[in-house]
Amino acid sequence: MGIQLELNKARVPVKIWTRDIETEAMQQLLNVASLPIVHGHVAAMPDVHAGIGATVGSVIPTRQAIIPAAVGVDIGCGMNAVRTSLTAEQLPDTLRGLRMAIEAAVPLGFNQHAASRMRGSALQRQGRGLNDRLDRIVGRHPGLMKMQRRFNETWLCQIGTLGGGNHFIELCLDEARQVWIMLHSGSRGIGNVIGRYFIAAAQKDMRRHQVRLPDADLAYFSEGSALFDDYVEAVDWAQDYALLNRNRLLAAVVEAIKPLLPGFRLESEAINCHHNYVSRESHFGHSLFITRKGAISARDGELGIIPGSMGAKSYIVRGLGNAQSYCSCSHGAGRRMSRSAAKRRYSRFDLEAQTAGIECRKDGGVVDELPAAYKDIDAVMDNQRDLVEVVHTLRQVLCVKG
Repeated sequence: MGIQLELNKARVPVKIWTRDIETEAMQQLLNVASLPIVHGHVAAMPDVHAGIGATVGSVIPTRQAIIPAAVGVDIGCGMNAVRTSLTAEQLPDTLRGLRMAIEAAVPLGFNQHAASRMRGSALQRQGRGLNDRLDRIVGRHPGLMKMQRRFNETWLCQIGTLGGGNHFIELCLDEARQVWIMLHSGSRGIGNVIGRYFIAAAQKDMRRHQVRLPDADLAYFSEGSALFDDYVEAVDWAQDYALLNRNRLLAAVVEAIKPLLPGFRLESEAINCHHNYVSRESHFGHSLFITRKGAISARDGELGIIPGSMGAKSYIVRGLGNAQSYCSCSHGAGRRMSRSAAKRRYSRFDLEAQTAGIECRKDGGVVDELPAAYKDIDAVMDNQRDLVEVVHTLRQVLCVKG
């Protein structure tokens, strides 16, 4: 479809790939578009919905500055997916055993690996490079260690853990009935600590310089300042950590399900993409910082992952390199209602009905993740036909939630 709304009520325009957008999200987009650091226009993807400060599902181009709250606190959160040689016919009649095996192998929610298991492990050796980089960051910002108990141990013990909320591990079938492994996770507790610390630092810096903002959560660092350089270094670290976390998650899932299935192989290199991150890119002849808050890169020919909700379809896509979206697309279906609203409106019986035929938790603890809490993924995909083309359509048959 393409751009369906264009707002011209702020310093730069806002281009929106949907008409399904609530008033709060609209105002947040205008707030961002009013900032002096924003260049060109703000792009809002078809899964757009209100966030903290900046909308989820937005692409924000800034010149010589970055907004930490737009990047968010789950820095580097994203997706990983790979096709296996397995077919649907090779899966057992009941998938409960597979789900139990994954849940036993991967710490979920607030759980993490035992420190005793991690010390001296191959993973600890693999993390040494990350550790040296983190030591340099903390050396300049010791306040980071005060924000998380057992800081140095926690980040290592959370490599290869899922987390909670909308993070998940799934087995899916494509149109040829081949089995895919797909997962969604990010930079865990350490990303949250880094995000909150630098958001607070940016707000303090704005107050010190008496900069007036439409929303305190839009505080930014200007390029050339010490805080800017330190934040960029910390964000790069968290994004690399998130990639490692997803790689280790994928390896753990493969090892967990192997004993319960016929021998199989991974048929292609895993697609691994961030959807909460910032990168330096060139657009319209300008060097910009592109913050994708709930959006993925969709350069021409680039593969990406757009998941639906529990019980809905997901998509493997190829980017079309649309310049107006800063070569971006949606990161998923996008929430239609808040978690608290979903819990008030729906029960576990609704969850059971909406996830019929899928092996997953069906208790009250994940009611806020039921499909009705999200936008229609098919409508989202229809609205971005000028951003991506569908390569594979996936249907979930097993879902693990934190």
